[in-house]
Amino acid sequence: MPRSLTPAERLAAADKDIRLDDIVARTGDWDRFIVEQAVWHFGLANDTFDCNQLRDVLPELSHGYLGAAINSLRTAGVIEHTGQMVPSTSGPTHGHRISVWRLSVKGLVIAETRAARPKEAAA
Repeated sequence: MPRSLTPAERLAAADKDIRLDDIVARTGDWDRFIVEQAVWHFGLANDTFDCNQLRDVLPELSHGYLGAAINSLRTAGVIEHTGQMVPSTSGPTHGHRISVWRLSVKGLVIAETRAARPKEAAA
């Protein structure tokens, strides 16, 4: 069985338009992978972000994967904690404090590398 790629490796290696068949083939991982991609793109579009903001744009089904996706990207060094905390707006959490995140230098380098790739002509 081949070694699983880290989130940083997946982001660095992934084509801009990942084929759905490739994601679905990763049975058991595709939900987390999609949420990781959503967090990644949200980080590209925003200087900082938190789970409150992500829950507002993700379908409810994905909320269970949000913590794992954030942790995975943090562990891979793609995002980093800003040192700020905000109260959670999720009812079940009773307003406990949650972290504010941003893309790390490594995450920004991955973004720049992906943006610099030559665009393939549509087939």
